[in-house]
Amino acid sequence: MNRSRLFPTRRGLLKSATLTAVPGVLLPGGPTDARPRRTQADARPRQAQTAGYPPVEWQPASTSNYTASNRPTGYPIDHVIIHVTQETYADTLAIFQDPQKKVSAHYLVRSADGHVAQCVREADIAWHAGNWDYNTRSIGIEHEGWVDQPACFTNALYEQSARLTAAVCAKYGIPKDRAHIIGHYEVPGTDHTDPGPDWDWVRYIRLVNFS
Repeated sequence: MNRSRLFPTRRGLLKSATLTAVPGVLLPGGPTDARPRRTQADARPRQAQTAGYPPVEWQPASTSNYTASNRPTGYPIDHVIIHVTQETYADTLAIFQDPQKKVSAHYLVRSADGHVAQCVREADIAWHAGNWDYNTRSIGIEHEGWVDQPACFTNALYEQSARLTAAVCAKYGIPKDRAHIIGHYEVPGTDHTDPGPDWDWVRYIRLVNFS
């Protein structure tokens, strides 16, 4: 089943945001279909971060915006997908926390200082790629910014994102190369262009390999 046929496109959802973020709050909106009901204990990730991860703040997406799973048991994880939000950090968090939006990513990196928020457990399937197969097999990392504003891609953003990607690759045995660390524009069937032509892939992959 291809989730991209069931929900509006990620680009339209992000551009329609009008909310402001409420840090640390899981907004109302209960589980749908067969997803297990979350308890108060689930207000934080159930998987401990392993060595190499940068400091991460838990900012949970609405349970209506991803699929609960048990990866990598249920699905292998073999890709990292790089996104650019086309929205501010705060508005992106608000979108992920809105149960009507049907979109999420595992992580969000802030432009100014590289601060990292985790919005979906790695074991769960975030709805970020617009392609169900790629969603099941990947970790999605959003970056605050706009594809036509390269100044958003700060040193701190590159460095903390690369550290995060390196840790994810080490954890799941993902090769640290461009065949497995891809942009959203490389997902089959997408109409997205992010992270855009100004994203420095050579620099990023080098940072991932030396993190």
